[in-house]
Amino acid sequence: MKTFKTEQEAFWAGEFGDDYIARNQSEELLASNLNFFSQVFRSAARPKKIIEFGANVGMNLRALQTLFPEVKTSGIEINEKAAAELATVIRGGKVFQTSILDYADEETHDVSLIKGVLIHINPEELNVIYDKLYGASNRYVVVAEYYNPSPVSIPYRGHSDRLFKRDFAGEMLSRFPDLVLVDYGFAYRNDPKFPQDDITWFLLEKR
Repeated sequence: MKTFKTEQEAFWAGEFGDDYIARNQSEELLASNLNFFSQVFRSAARPKKIIEFGANVGMNLRALQTLFPEVKTSGIEINEKAAAELATVIRGGKVFQTSILDYADEETHDVSLIKGVLIHINPEELNVIYDKLYGASNRYVVVAEYYNPSPVSIPYRGHSDRLFKRDFAGEMLSRFPDLVLVDYGFAYRNDPKFPQDDITWFLLEKR
């Protein structure tokens, strides 16, 4: 069995990540994602290539492929079972079945996207992920995560040190001087039509 650098990686590569797959796909979620990404990209140019970090089974990419029928998509996914399902969704791009900490590819994309994944990364490794997100994009970076103005760790489904909240986008803006904030917004878990998971999203652009 592969040895990972952090406990969080092993957690998602293993049984918990397998079980997550069933909870992360439904027509209702797809509809919510369509609404979500129509808001995220309202101020962006039409993308031709998108890569998602931590794509799971591709529910986000399915929505984006519906919104942008000609877009080429790629995804990075640590869980082997999720990556196998992701491969049936990817269009024109690649599936990288690996930890995003180990991801290495020189190809750039119009958009690098991460949604609900940074919250599960060991905080000591965040700068590595920020660098990879930045490097994978030739224009936009989309960060969609739980937000908190200061770093905090909270229990996650009975597990400790598995969910962390902070100002991820703010840290990226500070780290990369040529990144600017284009747009941002919030999706609420109790939205009667298109619920998400209390996600705050940020559209960043290299300028």
